[in-house]
Amino acid sequence: MRIYEFLSRIAKQGETFTFEDAYRITHIDRVYLRKLLYRLERKGAVERIGRGNYIIIPLHGEKGKYTLHEFVIGSLIVKPYAIAYWSALHHYGLTEQIPGMVYIQTTSWKEKQLIEIFGVKYRIVRIKEEKMFGVRKEWIEETQVCISDKEKTIIDCLDKPHYCGGVVEVAKALRNGNLDMSRLSTYALQIGNSGVIRRLGYLCDYLNHDIVLPRIKTRNYLLLDPSMPRKGEKNAKWRLIINLDKDILGELE
Repeated sequence: MRIYEFLSRIAKQGETFTFEDAYRITHIDRVYLRKLLYRLERKGAVERIGRGNYIIIPLHGEKGKYTLHEFVIGSLIVKPYAIAYWSALHHYGLTEQIPGMVYIQTTSWKEKQLIEIFGVKYRIVRIKEEKMFGVRKEWIEETQVCISDKEKTIIDCLDKPHYCGGVVEVAKALRNGNLDMSRLSTYALQIGNSGVIRRLGYLCDYLNHDIVLPRIKTRNYLLLDPSMPRKGEKNAKWRLIINLDKDILGELE
């Protein structure tokens, strides 16, 4: 099979493909297929993204310089996955801050949690299977990419605030995000972390948002923002230490 014919047949399914895709489409002997893909990579016709994943370099592209949207590349790194945390906040326009890397949620084990591809850093965050919900598909450059929905993004960020720039970024998103409060409440209960319920309850009270959440019966106090120092006033209703600067919180009113 000629190289042009090979690439034409592969390209019909999109700009990305896996080794198994190529085998299924062409039925080429696996040993020969590996050699062919290696040669194509050397020629700059394809670029390998991780193990067994490739992108097709167009004729006008240049190996090492041509790339796809970072979310599309992120979708190739691990399965199952969802673009999440700070990256999802930014995707929905819920934060003005531009993340320094792409955050990817997965239930799979990955040896490296921080990967760099084409100069872009990808943070792989492993979560429990029961926390993998609230995922939708969106078209990014002709590719469907899995991304946490707006409400799940808020809940994820309250679950792991250090992956979104802190609780203040969640507060801004809650203030401006036009969110479904019923779905937020459901997700907060589903995530299985009482800290999420407490943080969400406090922020909704602060922002005068109506939401139905259970009161947590405990004597222990948690930090409103685990990424900040342990100091601040205590909130008895939600059993939180309000360790955010009052001037920062005041800007949200």
